[in-house]
This record gives sequence, C-alpha cells and structure tokens, in this order.
Amino acid sequence: MASTAIPAGTKWWSGGKSPFNASYGKIMMWYFLMSDAFTFGAFLISYGTIRFSVNHWPDPNYVFNAFPFAGHANLPLAFVSLMTFILIFSSVTMVLAVHEGHKMNRKGVEKYMILTILGGLAFLGCQAWEWTHLITGDHAVLVNGQIEKWGTTVTRNPFGPEVLHNGQMVSTPGPIAFGGYFFGITGFHGFHVFSGVVINIIMYIKTRLGHFDQRGHYEMIEKAGLYWHFVDLVWVFVFLCFYLI
Repeated sequence: MASTAIPAGTKWWSGGKSPFNASYGKIMMWYFLMSDAFTFGAFLISYGTIRFSVNHWPDPNYVFNAFPFAGHANLPLAFVSLMTFILIFSSVTMVLAVHEGHKMNRKGVEKYMILTILGGLAFLGCQAWEWTHLITGDHAVLVNGQIEKWGTTVTRNPFGPEVLHNGQMVSTPGPIAFGGYFFGITGFHGFHVFSGVVINIIMYIKTRLGHFDQRGHYEMIEKAGLYWHFVDLVWVFVFLCFYLI
C-alpha cells in the first residue's frame, strides 16, 4: 500500500494562529458553554418528565400573579416579564460594550459595562423578591380546576396547598416536585447570573485600569459577553418551562 509522502519543510499547525480563526480563550469559552448547556438541558428534561407525569400541577397564572407593592393584583406573569426585560436589556448593553471594545473606546466600554452590571443586580434583586414571596407570602393556586390557598403556615413546603380541617389549617399533599425543581433550576440560573455579575465587575475594573489598552485588544470583554448572552439564552428556556407551560 502506497503511503503519502509529506514534502520536506511542511509543518502542521503548531500553535500561534488558530485554524478555527478564533483565539484559544474563545474556543475554551465555547466548550465551557456547551458543557453548561448540557447541564441545564438535563435539568429541564428531568423537570419536563415529572411535569407531565403528575396529575395536578400549579397554574402559573395564579402562582406568578403578584407584583411588588401591589399584592395579587391579577397581573399574571407581569413581574417575571419585567425580570425578562431587565435581563434582555443587560444583554443589549453587553453587546454595545463589546462593540465599543472593538473600537478601542475605553470610556464606552466602561459606560456599557456599568449598565450591564446594574441590569444583572436588578435581576437578582427581582429574583430575591420572588423567592421571598413564594416562601412567605399568601398565594392561590389552581389545582384540578379548584382554587386552593397556599398560606404562610406551611414553610417547609410552600407548594403544598392547605385546607381547613376541624378549624385548623393543615397541609395536604401538593405538587412538591414543583417547588424542588423551581427553586433548584432558577437558583442554579441565578448563581450563573451572580457569577456573571462578578466577572463583569472584574472586567470593568480591568478596563478602568487600562489593562486592555495595554494589551491592544478587548477580547476579554467579548469572552465575558459570550457567558452573559448564554445566561440570557438559558433564561428563555427557564421562562418557557416554569412560567408559560
């Protein structure tokens, strides 16, 4: 069998310019985001399996109908829509920060990174309020066509509806899996948002100190932007699974 001869002096790729037309750092970030996407995907697939195997499940129109300082004002999904808008807005400001980095405009990068950080903090604040309300607040849930009351007396299982029995409010078996998956998955996503905020703060500080001007490029801002856009994209699927279906 004839073998293919390699001409003398021919070199295979040995570093330097990437054959993928991307830096090593960007490629590694994409690998990380792919692995993280598999993790979120496994969580959401597991949630969907349980969701459609249980006879009763909370109606999001009743669970998520509260708004700060307005109580249960019959505003289904209004608050989570605000959270989604905040996260999308922060994603837009991150795009603008990356764009200013390509132009080597340090002041522009600083401005849009501050807005991105504020957007992330606002989202985390909204999520903290939502969690506090679901755990300690009074809210109604539609189960099997009947509106049942969730009260503050059941703190270990806020997603187990209560009924009046011999004058006492007692917990009845409810969709415990909903609470576990909701707090688990939204908490995991919230941890990613918090991590992204910390990363963006570090990138802002390095921008202020002129580190990227010394390097001659703002690629680190672009890599931080990839992570932030991934967090935004994951929220779309979380929003779909928990708040719409």
